[in-house]
Amino acid sequence: MSVQEKIEKLNEKISACQKCPLYKSATQAVPGGPNPDTDIVFIGEAPGHWEDQKGIPFCGRSGNLLDKLLNKINLDRNDIFICNILKHRPPDNRDPTPEEIEACTPWLKEQLLIIEPKIVITLGRFALNYFIPNVYISKTHGQPKKITWQDLNLLLYPLYHPAAGLRNGSVKEDLVNDFLRIPAII
Repeated sequence: MSVQEKIEKLNEKISACQKCPLYKSATQAVPGGPNPDTDIVFIGEAPGHWEDQKGIPFCGRSGNLLDKLLNKINLDRNDIFICNILKHRPPDNRDPTPEEIEACTPWLKEQLLIIEPKIVITLGRFALNYFIPNVYISKTHGQPKKITWQDLNLLLYPLYHPAAGLRNGSVKEDLVNDFLRIPAII
């Protein structure tokens, strides 16, 4: 079975997931995509409003900035896989609960096992702290870290969330500069 077929089969399971109550309030699951046959996986916190509506991760304003950043390093969405820790949107974009995170962790682990990325790029403080608790994004952004998570050896590259870049010009400048280093890291 190809990587694409494995991810499609997993996406079907994620779409049917009822391990936590989030599926009741969400429009649909947002498993991730588009390209599982890649070296680069981007991971955010949870689907937002537009992601929930369209079933596509990072498709709102933050996604537009992400697309522009990808273009700066001669990539586009079809070259990467992007997903979130949670696969359903929390109501009112609230922070995920520990129970919701626990319910979704096996899905994310399975995605990473199938894809076997060279680099996992976390987008924002929450995604960073999911993998490396109690560190500050302001002190660790743009610094590759080799970690072991869920028995997987990963090269983690923490970045500011694109939404933070949209709100703050100096954060956006850091985000752009960190993004430009991605080709050299992989």
